[in-house]
Amino acid sequence: MTFEELKGIRDRYIDNRKKELASGVVVVDVHMGTCGIAAGAREVFQALEQEKERLNLKNVRFRITGCAGLCSMEPMITVHRPGEAPVKYGDLDPVKARQIVFSHILAGHPKTEYAIGQGLEKSQERVGVE
Repeated sequence: MTFEELKGIRDRYIDNRKKELASGVVVVDVHMGTCGIAAGAREVFQALEQEKERLNLKNVRFRITGCAGLCSMEPMITVHRPGEAPVKYGDLDPVKARQIVFSHILAGHPKTEYAIGQGLEKSQERVGVE
């Protein structure tokens, strides 16, 4: 794959995400790296999917992503509501995930007792080791 092809994929993703934001779609990243899966991320994802189906939520999309880098806080999800800073939740289980659906995803009130961060991570600068 060439750099231009990768750039095209990125640009299409950004365009699609802008359309989702404009239409009010809430995106939830379910972090399912190896540590997340070992800690129960599959069960959290299944609980979220079940609630989406049960409540017939059309404006919610779940994305399976890789590791978020905080292994001790797995399973984790990040909720992206249009016009708001994303909120990362950790140490989840299916019960907590369902509570987040009702409190944050539907009502817009983050579950602060499960939140471990708000806002986007900043890119890290590589440093050389001498």
